[in-house]
Amino acid sequence: MPNLPDVVLWSIPAFVLLTVVEMVSYRLHPDEDAEGYEAKDAATSVGMGLGSLVFDFLWKIPIVALYTALYELTPLRAPVLWWTVPLMLLGQDFFYYWSHRGHHVIRVLWACHVVHHSSRKFNFTTALRQPWTSLTVWPFYVPLIAAGVHPAALAFCSSANLVYQFWIHTERIDRMPRWFESVFNTPSHHRVHHASQGGYLDRNFGGILIVWDRLFGSFAAETERPVYGLTKNIDTYNPLKVATHEYVAIAKDLKAARGWRERAGRVFMGPGWGPTPASAPSTASVPTANLAPGTPTDPAAAATHAGESTSA
Repeated sequence: MPNLPDVVLWSIPAFVLLTVVEMVSYRLHPDEDAEGYEAKDAATSVGMGLGSLVFDFLWKIPIVALYTALYELTPLRAPVLWWTVPLMLLGQDFFYYWSHRGHHVIRVLWACHVVHHSSRKFNFTTALRQPWTSLTVWPFYVPLIAAGVHPAALAFCSSANLVYQFWIHTERIDRMPRWFESVFNTPSHHRVHHASQGGYLDRNFGGILIVWDRLFGSFAAETERPVYGLTKNIDTYNPLKVATHEYVAIAKDLKAARGWRERAGRVFMGPGWGPTPASAPSTASVPTANLAPGTPTDPAAAATHAGESTSA
Protein backbone atom coordinates (compact mmCIF):
# COMPACT_ATOMS: atom_id res chain seq x y z
CA MET A 1 0.00 0.00 0.00
CA PRO A 2 1.39 3.46 -0.90
CA ASN A 3 2.63 5.42 2.12
CA LEU A 4 0.93 8.76 1.50
CA PRO A 5 0.26 11.52 4.07
CA ASP A 6 -3.19 12.39 5.40
CA VAL A 7 -3.33 15.86 3.90
CA VAL A 8 -6.65 16.75 5.55
CA LEU A 9 -5.30 15.98 9.01
CA TRP A 10 -2.12 17.94 8.38
CA SER A 11 -4.14 20.90 7.07
CA ILE A 12 -6.42 21.32 10.09
CA PRO A 13 -4.13 23.88 11.83
CA ALA A 14 -4.09 25.94 8.61
CA PHE A 15 -7.90 25.72 8.39
CA VAL A 16 -8.25 27.05 11.93
CA LEU A 17 -5.67 29.80 11.46
CA LEU A 18 -7.15 31.03 8.17
CA THR A 19 -10.67 31.03 9.61
CA VAL A 20 -9.56 33.12 12.59
CA VAL A 21 -7.71 35.53 10.29
CA GLU A 22 -10.79 35.91 8.09
CA MET A 23 -13.03 36.54 11.11
CA VAL A 24 -10.65 39.17 12.45
CA SER A 25 -10.43 40.82 9.02
CA TYR A 26 -14.20 41.38 9.05
CA ARG A 27 -13.91 43.01 12.48
CA LEU A 28 -11.06 45.29 11.45
CA HIS A 29 -12.26 46.02 7.91
CA PRO A 30 -16.04 45.46 7.64
CA ASP A 31 -17.51 45.10 4.17
CA GLU A 32 -21.18 46.00 3.95
CA ASP A 33 -21.52 44.17 0.65
CA ALA A 34 -19.99 40.91 1.90
CA GLU A 35 -21.95 38.29 3.81
CA GLY A 36 -19.28 37.87 6.49
CA TYR A 37 -19.95 35.66 9.52
CA GLU A 38 -23.00 34.86 11.59
CA ALA A 39 -22.48 32.81 14.77
CA LYS A 40 -25.27 30.24 14.33
CA ASP A 41 -24.46 29.70 10.67
CA ALA A 42 -20.75 29.23 11.35
CA ALA A 43 -21.48 26.85 14.22
CA THR A 44 -23.75 24.78 11.98
CA SER A 45 -21.09 24.60 9.28
CA VAL A 46 -18.45 23.47 11.77
CA GLY A 47 -20.88 20.93 13.23
CA MET A 48 -21.63 19.56 9.76
CA GLY A 49 -17.90 19.26 9.12
CA LEU A 50 -17.25 17.36 12.35
CA GLY A 51 -20.21 15.09 11.69
CA SER A 52 -18.97 14.36 8.17
CA LEU A 53 -15.70 13.03 9.60
CA VAL A 54 -17.64 10.40 11.54
CA PHE A 55 -19.99 9.43 8.73
CA ASP A 56 -17.26 9.45 6.08
CA PHE A 57 -15.31 6.98 8.21
CA LEU A 58 -18.33 4.67 8.28
CA TRP A 59 -18.99 5.01 4.54
CA LYS A 60 -15.34 4.25 3.78
CA ILE A 61 -15.70 0.69 5.06
CA PRO A 62 -17.90 -0.61 2.20
CA ILE A 63 -16.30 1.75 -0.35
CA VAL A 64 -12.76 0.59 0.42
CA ALA A 65 -13.97 -3.01 0.22
CA LEU A 66 -15.46 -2.40 -3.23
CA TYR A 67 -12.44 -0.49 -4.49
CA THR A 68 -10.05 -3.12 -3.16
CA ALA A 69 -11.98 -5.92 -4.84
CA LEU A 70 -11.96 -4.05 -8.15
CA TYR A 71 -8.26 -3.20 -7.79
CA GLU A 72 -7.46 -6.88 -7.27
CA LEU A 73 -9.44 -7.82 -10.38
CA THR A 74 -7.84 -5.33 -12.78
CA PRO A 75 -4.52 -6.37 -14.35
CA LEU A 76 -3.39 -2.74 -14.56
CA ARG A 77 -1.13 -1.08 -12.01
CA ALA A 78 -0.29 2.62 -11.72
CA PRO A 79 2.90 3.02 -9.66
CA VAL A 80 3.04 5.82 -7.12
CA LEU A 81 6.03 7.85 -8.36
CA TRP A 82 6.95 11.53 -8.44
CA TRP A 83 5.67 11.88 -12.00
CA THR A 84 2.57 9.64 -11.72
CA VAL A 85 1.04 11.39 -8.71
CA PRO A 86 0.37 14.64 -10.68
CA LEU A 87 -1.31 12.51 -13.36
CA MET A 88 -3.44 10.82 -10.70
CA LEU A 89 -4.39 14.23 -9.32
CA LEU A 90 -5.37 15.34 -12.82
CA GLY A 91 -7.48 12.21 -13.34
CA GLN A 92 -9.14 12.56 -9.94
CA ASP A 93 -9.95 16.21 -10.64
CA PHE A 94 -11.51 15.26 -13.99
CA PHE A 95 -13.81 12.68 -12.40
CA TYR A 96 -14.50 15.05 -9.50
CA TYR A 97 -15.89 17.50 -12.06
CA TRP A 98 -18.35 14.90 -13.34
CA SER A 99 -19.24 13.74 -9.85
CA HIS A 100 -19.89 17.32 -8.78
CA ARG A 101 -21.92 18.04 -11.89
CA GLY A 102 -23.91 14.84 -11.43
CA HIS A 103 -24.69 15.81 -7.84
CA HIS A 104 -26.32 19.00 -9.15
CA VAL A 105 -28.48 17.50 -11.90
CA ILE A 106 -29.71 14.21 -10.37
CA ARG A 107 -31.99 14.82 -7.44
CA VAL A 108 -31.06 11.82 -5.29
CA LEU A 109 -27.43 12.90 -5.59
CA TRP A 110 -28.34 16.55 -5.00
CA ALA A 111 -29.93 15.43 -1.71
CA CYS A 112 -26.38 14.67 -0.57
CA HIS A 113 -24.66 17.73 -2.01
CA VAL A 114 -27.35 20.31 -1.17
CA VAL A 115 -25.90 20.42 2.35
CA HIS A 116 -22.84 22.26 1.09
CA HIS A 117 -25.00 24.93 -0.59
CA SER A 118 -27.43 25.44 2.28
CA SER A 119 -25.62 28.38 3.91
CA ARG A 120 -26.47 31.92 2.90
CA LYS A 121 -22.99 32.98 3.99
CA PHE A 122 -19.75 32.45 2.08
CA ASN A 123 -16.66 32.17 4.21
CA PHE A 124 -14.08 29.61 5.29
CA THR A 125 -16.56 27.84 7.59
CA THR A 126 -18.80 27.27 4.57
CA ALA A 127 -16.08 24.98 3.20
CA LEU A 128 -16.57 22.79 6.29
CA ARG A 129 -20.31 22.35 5.68
CA GLN A 130 -20.00 18.85 4.27
CA PRO A 131 -22.68 16.17 3.73
CA TRP A 132 -23.17 13.12 5.92
CA THR A 133 -24.33 10.87 3.07
CA SER A 134 -21.32 10.89 0.74
CA LEU A 135 -21.82 7.23 -0.17
CA THR A 136 -23.17 8.51 -3.51
CA VAL A 137 -19.74 9.70 -4.69
CA TRP A 138 -17.79 6.44 -5.11
CA PRO A 139 -19.15 5.23 -8.52
CA PHE A 140 -17.62 8.22 -10.32
CA TYR A 141 -14.08 7.11 -9.47
CA VAL A 142 -14.40 3.47 -10.52
CA PRO A 143 -12.57 4.19 -13.84
CA LEU A 144 -9.47 5.28 -11.91
CA ILE A 145 -9.43 2.10 -9.82
CA ALA A 146 -10.00 0.04 -12.97
CA ALA A 147 -7.02 1.84 -14.53
CA GLY A 148 -4.81 0.56 -11.72
CA VAL A 149 -4.82 3.50 -9.30
CA HIS A 150 -4.48 2.14 -5.77
CA PRO A 151 -7.43 3.04 -3.48
CA ALA A 152 -4.99 4.71 -1.06
CA ALA A 153 -3.60 6.85 -3.88
CA LEU A 154 -7.15 7.84 -4.86
CA ALA A 155 -7.89 8.76 -1.25
CA PHE A 156 -4.80 10.96 -1.18
CA CYS A 157 -5.82 12.73 -4.40
CA SER A 158 -9.38 13.25 -3.15
CA SER A 159 -8.06 14.70 0.11
CA ALA A 160 -5.70 17.03 -1.75
CA ASN A 161 -8.62 18.22 -3.90
CA LEU A 162 -10.72 18.88 -0.79
CA VAL A 163 -7.91 20.78 0.91
CA TYR A 164 -7.36 22.95 -2.18
CA GLN A 165 -11.01 23.96 -2.18
CA PHE A 166 -10.89 25.34 1.36
CA TRP A 167 -9.24 28.63 0.41
CA ILE A 168 -11.65 29.39 -2.43
CA HIS A 169 -14.57 29.80 0.02
CA THR A 170 -14.01 33.48 0.75
CA GLU A 171 -15.14 36.93 -0.28
CA ARG A 172 -11.96 38.54 1.00
CA ILE A 173 -10.05 37.68 -2.17
CA ASP A 174 -11.35 39.46 -5.25
CA ARG A 175 -9.45 38.17 -8.29
CA MET A 176 -6.27 36.23 -8.83
CA PRO A 177 -3.93 36.99 -11.77
CA ARG A 178 -5.61 36.41 -15.14
CA TRP A 179 -3.49 33.38 -16.05
CA PHE A 180 -4.40 31.77 -12.72
CA GLU A 181 -8.11 32.51 -13.18
CA SER A 182 -7.92 30.88 -16.63
CA VAL A 183 -6.64 27.55 -15.35
CA PHE A 184 -7.47 27.11 -11.67
CA ASN A 185 -10.57 27.31 -9.55
CA THR A 186 -10.53 30.55 -7.55
CA PRO A 187 -12.70 32.37 -4.99
CA SER A 188 -14.29 34.34 -7.81
CA HIS A 189 -15.22 31.21 -9.75
CA HIS A 190 -16.48 29.44 -6.63
CA ARG A 191 -18.59 32.38 -5.53
CA VAL A 192 -20.47 31.92 -8.79
CA HIS A 193 -20.91 28.23 -8.01
CA HIS A 194 -22.48 29.00 -4.62
CA ALA A 195 -24.79 31.71 -5.98
CA SER A 196 -28.51 31.11 -6.29
CA GLN A 197 -29.47 33.53 -9.04
CA GLY A 198 -30.19 33.15 -12.76
CA GLY A 199 -27.18 32.61 -14.96
CA TYR A 200 -24.99 31.54 -12.04
CA LEU A 201 -26.98 28.37 -11.30
CA ASP A 202 -25.22 25.05 -11.99
CA ARG A 203 -21.93 26.60 -13.08
CA ASN A 204 -18.24 26.15 -12.22
CA PHE A 205 -18.13 22.56 -10.99
CA GLY A 206 -14.34 22.22 -11.08
CA GLY A 207 -12.35 21.23 -8.01
CA ILE A 208 -8.75 22.32 -8.53
CA LEU A 209 -8.98 23.19 -12.23
CA ILE A 210 -11.57 25.40 -13.90
CA VAL A 211 -10.53 24.18 -17.36
CA TRP A 212 -13.11 21.37 -17.23
CA ASP A 213 -15.91 23.93 -17.02
CA ARG A 214 -14.44 25.86 -19.91
CA LEU A 215 -14.17 22.66 -21.97
CA PHE A 216 -17.62 21.28 -21.17
CA GLY A 217 -19.67 24.47 -21.30
CA SER A 218 -20.45 24.99 -17.62
CA PHE A 219 -18.27 28.03 -16.95
CA ALA A 220 -19.61 31.42 -15.89
CA ALA A 221 -17.53 34.43 -14.90
CA GLU A 222 -18.40 36.52 -11.88
CA THR A 223 -20.10 39.71 -13.04
CA GLU A 224 -22.84 40.64 -10.56
CA ARG A 225 -22.60 40.14 -6.81
CA PRO A 226 -23.68 36.59 -5.86
CA VAL A 227 -26.65 35.82 -3.63
CA TYR A 228 -25.74 32.70 -1.70
CA GLY A 229 -27.85 29.78 -0.58
CA LEU A 230 -30.61 27.78 -2.25
CA THR A 231 -33.37 29.00 -4.50
CA LYS A 232 -35.65 27.89 -1.64
CA ASN A 233 -33.74 28.24 1.60
CA ILE A 234 -34.33 25.88 4.51
CA ASP A 235 -34.17 28.36 7.43
CA THR A 236 -32.74 25.95 10.01
CA TYR A 237 -29.50 25.59 11.93
CA ASN A 238 -30.29 22.05 13.09
CA PRO A 239 -27.47 19.87 11.68
CA LEU A 240 -29.70 16.81 11.38
CA LYS A 241 -32.28 18.75 9.36
CA VAL A 242 -29.57 20.34 7.22
CA ALA A 243 -28.18 16.86 6.47
CA THR A 244 -31.51 15.20 5.65
CA HIS A 245 -34.02 17.85 4.52
CA GLU A 246 -33.88 16.99 0.83
CA TYR A 247 -34.30 13.26 1.49
CA VAL A 248 -37.41 14.14 3.51
CA ALA A 249 -38.67 16.24 0.59
CA ILE A 250 -38.07 13.36 -1.83
CA ALA A 251 -40.01 10.99 0.45
CA LYS A 252 -42.94 13.41 0.54
CA ASP A 253 -42.91 13.77 -3.24
CA LEU A 254 -42.79 10.00 -3.70
CA LYS A 255 -45.76 9.57 -1.38
CA ALA A 256 -47.78 12.11 -3.38
CA ALA A 257 -46.63 10.88 -6.82
CA ARG A 258 -49.09 9.46 -9.32
CA GLY A 259 -47.52 6.42 -10.87
CA TRP A 260 -44.06 4.94 -11.19
CA ARG A 261 -42.98 7.27 -13.96
CA GLU A 262 -43.43 10.28 -11.70
CA ARG A 263 -41.72 8.46 -8.82
CA ALA A 264 -38.68 7.77 -11.01
CA GLY A 265 -38.62 11.41 -12.10
CA ARG A 266 -38.76 12.64 -8.53
CA VAL A 267 -35.63 10.61 -7.73
CA PHE A 268 -33.53 10.63 -10.90
CA MET A 269 -34.46 13.84 -12.72
CA GLY A 270 -33.21 17.28 -11.72
CA PRO A 271 -33.89 18.78 -8.27
CA GLY A 272 -36.65 21.05 -9.55
CA TRP A 273 -38.33 18.49 -11.79
CA GLY A 274 -42.08 17.97 -11.71
CA PRO A 275 -44.62 16.37 -14.04
CA THR A 276 -45.70 18.79 -16.76
CA PRO A 277 -49.38 19.77 -16.43
CA ALA A 278 -51.54 18.74 -19.38
CA SER A 279 -52.46 22.38 -19.98
CA ALA A 280 -48.87 23.62 -20.01
CA PRO A 281 -48.18 26.06 -22.87
CA SER A 282 -45.97 25.01 -25.74
CA THR A 283 -42.32 26.01 -25.35
CA ALA A 284 -42.62 27.68 -28.74
CA SER A 285 -44.85 30.33 -27.13
CA VAL A 286 -42.45 31.13 -24.29
CA PRO A 287 -40.52 34.38 -24.94
CA THR A 288 -36.78 33.82 -24.63
CA ALA A 289 -35.35 37.25 -25.34
CA ASN A 290 -34.95 38.13 -21.66
CA LEU A 291 -33.72 34.77 -20.43
CA ALA A 292 -30.14 34.33 -19.18
CA PRO A 293 -27.82 32.46 -21.58
CA GLY A 294 -28.09 28.70 -21.09
CA THR A 295 -31.50 28.85 -19.34
CA PRO A 296 -33.90 26.16 -20.67
CA THR A 297 -37.19 27.45 -22.07
CA ASP A 298 -39.27 24.44 -20.94
CA PRO A 299 -40.76 25.17 -17.46
CA ALA A 300 -39.86 21.74 -16.05
CA ALA A 301 -36.38 21.90 -17.53
CA ALA A 302 -35.91 25.40 -16.16
CA ALA A 303 -36.70 24.16 -12.67
CA THR A 304 -34.23 21.33 -13.14
CA HIS A 305 -31.62 23.81 -14.39
CA ALA A 306 -32.10 25.81 -11.20
CA GLY A 307 -30.78 22.95 -9.09
CA GLU A 308 -33.14 24.01 -6.32
CA SER A 309 -34.10 22.26 -3.13
CA THR A 310 -37.79 21.44 -2.97
CA SER A 311 -37.85 21.88 0.80
CA ALA A 312 -39.45 24.96 2.24
